[in-house]
Amino acid sequence: MTVAPQHAENLDIESIRADFPILHQRVHGKPLVYLDNAASSQKPRQVIDAMREVDERYYANVHRGGHQLSNESTSLYEESREAARRFLGAGSTREVIFTYGTTSSINTVAHAWGPANLQSGDEILVSEMEHHSNLVPWQQVAQRTGAKIKALPVTDDGQLAMDQLPGLLTERTKMVAISAASNVLGTINPVEEIVRQAHGVGALVSVDAAQAAPHKSLDVVQWDADFVALSAHKMVGPSGLGILYGKQALLEAMPPFLGGGSMINTVTIEEFTPAMLPAKFEAGTPPITAAIAFKSAIEYLEKVGLENILAHEQMLAEHAHQLMADIPGLRILGPEPRQKAGIVSFTVDGVSPNDIGMMIDAAGVAIRAGHHCAMPLHARYGISSSARASFYLYNTREEVETFVTALRKVLTMLT
Repeated sequence: MTVAPQHAENLDIESIRADFPILHQRVHGKPLVYLDNAASSQKPRQVIDAMREVDERYYANVHRGGHQLSNESTSLYEESREAARRFLGAGSTREVIFTYGTTSSINTVAHAWGPANLQSGDEILVSEMEHHSNLVPWQQVAQRTGAKIKALPVTDDGQLAMDQLPGLLTERTKMVAISAASNVLGTINPVEEIVRQAHGVGALVSVDAAQAAPHKSLDVVQWDADFVALSAHKMVGPSGLGILYGKQALLEAMPPFLGGGSMINTVTIEEFTPAMLPAKFEAGTPPITAAIAFKSAIEYLEKVGLENILAHEQMLAEHAHQLMADIPGLRILGPEPRQKAGIVSFTVDGVSPNDIGMMIDAAGVAIRAGHHCAMPLHARYGISSSARASFYLYNTREEVETFVTALRKVLTMLT
């Protein structure tokens, strides 16, 4: 799927970088070049200040107290939920569940919806490019219910083999669990088309949007997805917070996944009745500070513009592709820059990605090395691991050049 170029020049990178305190430091005596954004992005001062303000002025448990701090904290908590609803394009805040991350969100769907709706012989369709968090929960449910896991293949150039999708979707397909963007390849997937075909056979669709939400405007209504999961920490927000969107009718029909405080209406010794949405799926004390501060992260991204961010990342990825093109034995995984988010994963013949990652750190460059929680995808390409540089709104062309220069130096020592 090719994404039309937007306006990378619309970003005032100098002003943006000034908002991120962590970027202005030295690592091993060198200026930090942070290129591990697909794992976790950094937080701007606006989000850091919002977190501090909650803890210094408003912190109290939400929805439970009658005192002023609790009322203020609850009000801010629900304002953040409304910001998340707006960001997603959802129709109601009842469809927006606060969780502890994308993994938590997907597990909620798999373990609440799955056992109630799957039986032996049913099928769950995933893809070869899924993160383990969008594989293992469904594997666990399949083991419990007797359902079968099937996978949509990935092409040599890192795209979903969409021509094979119609043949994999049958009347036995009950759930399609798919990523909106790959955390290894960066590939931006055609979610709307996948949803259309899945709904055509009566299947539901759960979208892992962890790698899409930081870079691309989402519209869950336009997608018509049944469930969408994302994490705040990948989109300049706090860690420990996720969002689960679900169509209201589906969430109302699902049994609650976790039991405890907040998710109940009444409790006796023998039984309980669940609370109304969204509290039904928010058992226990939530990540209060993170949830409230997430509003600042959303507002920051909206002010910069998601389309501008994606265009900037693609420009950086294209620059990296060009600079890396003549490195002997180097192979970039995945599609061309205009078909993906700002991720450049690669291998070098005869060189361990882990060695590259550790040695390039000496130049102050932070990248990721390993299987990136996507072992089946690496197996598809006949490798066990890769090195990954991932760009975000605050990275610069000069940082890409620093990265590639350091990479070349490392490879002269390793080859």
